[in-house]
Amino acid sequence: MNIHPTATVSPGARLGDIEIGPCTVIGPNVSIGDGTVIGPFVVIDGHTEIGNNNKILQFASVGSPPQDLKYKGEPTKLVIGNGNIIREHVVINPGTVTGKGVTTIGSRNMFMTGCHVAHDCTVGDDTIFANGATLAGHVTVESMAVLGGLIAVHQFTRIGSIAMIGGGAMVAMDVPPFAVASGDRARLYGINLIGLRRRGYSREKIALIEKAYRLLFRSTLGLADAVKKVGDEFPPDPDIRHIIEFIQTTKRGVCRYRL
Repeated sequence: MNIHPTATVSPGARLGDIEIGPCTVIGPNVSIGDGTVIGPFVVIDGHTEIGNNNKILQFASVGSPPQDLKYKGEPTKLVIGNGNIIREHVVINPGTVTGKGVTTIGSRNMFMTGCHVAHDCTVGDDTIFANGATLAGHVTVESMAVLGGLIAVHQFTRIGSIAMIGGGAMVAMDVPPFAVASGDRARLYGINLIGLRRRGYSREKIALIEKAYRLLFRSTLGLADAVKKVGDEFPPDPDIRHIIEFIQTTKRGVCRYRL
């Protein structure tokens, strides 16, 4: 380990082969895996588990108490996977006993400057949070989603896989997988063609997703009827099934197409 002499590391912390910069503070219930590099003036506290090969830059606050008035110091958790980049002034809070009790961050995510992940959130793998992107409590962001700068996501809202949220959006309803959403309040603008191509989706698969999207959100059918029609008439396909299940399990409702 390479720990700067001005860093404060609790004897109870469980550390792998890592690097810790000047004036950083590591709490007693923190676990950090091999290859993780922590910059100066970082605070990592709470019951926090961090995997391997993460980079946490200066002034980040990881595992600090949730911003929830009901939180009374319970030993809730924050779990972070491998290969994440957590930039300056990012704040990530653990869960609460009134929620799931844990905030979960997957692997290979990038949180740019000033992002906030609140209590009881779940973030998948390979997501990008641009500067100032903010999640309220209990939000789910599925893998490979891209969140633009200065967006705010309402509590209990979900962002689907390979969805893209435009900068400055206020997201108060679920954004389905593979969609582009933007605005205040966020509306759908189509499917994420560039994201799908970058993820290796074929022309045929993209055309199938686009056809389902048009039927679900741009036809004269009500959403429930459109979901049934897609389920009945489209060929068996895991991505189409994911869209259907995402819509069927929404609690806040789904963003509708822009006017």
